[in-house]
Amino acid sequence: MGIETSCDETSVSVINSDSEVLSNSTFSQIHIHKEYGGVVPEIASKNHLEKILPVIDLALKDAKKEINEIKYLFVTNGPGLINCLMIGVATSKSIGLLKNIPVFPVNHLEGHIASCFIENKINFPSICLVASGGHTNLYLLKSHKEFILLSTTRDDAAGEAFDKGAKILGLGYPGGVEIDNLAKKGRKEFHSFPIASLDSDFDFSFSGLKTSLKHFIDKDLNWKEKIPDIACCYQEAIVQSLVEKTKKAANKYNAKNILFAGGVACNSRLREVGKNLFGDAAIFPSNQFCTDNGAMIAMRGLQKIKANDINEDNNFPVFSSNKSNPNLDL
Repeated sequence: MGIETSCDETSVSVINSDSEVLSNSTFSQIHIHKEYGGVVPEIASKNHLEKILPVIDLALKDAKKEINEIKYLFVTNGPGLINCLMIGVATSKSIGLLKNIPVFPVNHLEGHIASCFIENKINFPSICLVASGGHTNLYLLKSHKEFILLSTTRDDAAGEAFDKGAKILGLGYPGGVEIDNLAKKGRKEFHSFPIASLDSDFDFSFSGLKTSLKHFIDKDLNWKEKIPDIACCYQEAIVQSLVEKTKKAANKYNAKNILFAGGVACNSRLREVGKNLFGDAAIFPSNQFCTDNGAMIAMRGLQKIKANDINEDNNFPVFSSNKSNPNLDL
């Protein structure tokens, strides 16, 4: 069983030893946070507390399993909103103690990477882009066990850039969905927004893009009549930045597969460009596995079991934080 409560989704999944997803039950809080224009941590944790046991019950019901049939329990323990993470961790530890089930922590970003393995066979070495509201990272995957962080963002994450851009344009939350939908009606040749050029081969930066968008609409009194075109060009800059860095990494490390994970991997334009650029080597999870979900946590747990990367003598092992595995020791 995998339990995910790092932000605003309460998600629980049950998978078997063959990586088959038996259930993936998720309660999303998007409708709750929409009126605030973003996630409010206190409200998110309160809803996790209210929903986590019903979601666990639903996941077990969908999987046609009893809690006593669960052999391992894996839970996200970071990175994420600390008060949200604590709900999942505390609940998992309580179930583990009551039902004598070993409980192990899983890094949220490693979970996103593992989401690509749920429906696909991955060849190594591979490059994985994890792009979400809080993270934009590139990883070199040498095996099911070894994920090496190559780069991250210097400022805003890609999903954050979508949300902030949408707010500037007066659109709703979540911004990525709003911009993606509007961009389909716009023209890419309307305007060229800047893509950050950094001294690092693989690092990302999106704060300048956001500023450029603000300056652009400040200079055009009629910008509201051009929102689809603006959204299309703004999205194009984000997508091209993501694929440009990913392509450099793929070429440098002779990647056999190029993986795209995280909520931004749901973006239709990123999927189109990624598949056109990398062909069959491009791997995108189904949308339900791109956003935060319990299946990716369970899948990462299964990978760790098969790689003998867990200590069954200790139900609550403590992992030290480092660059490639920045766990929170809860």
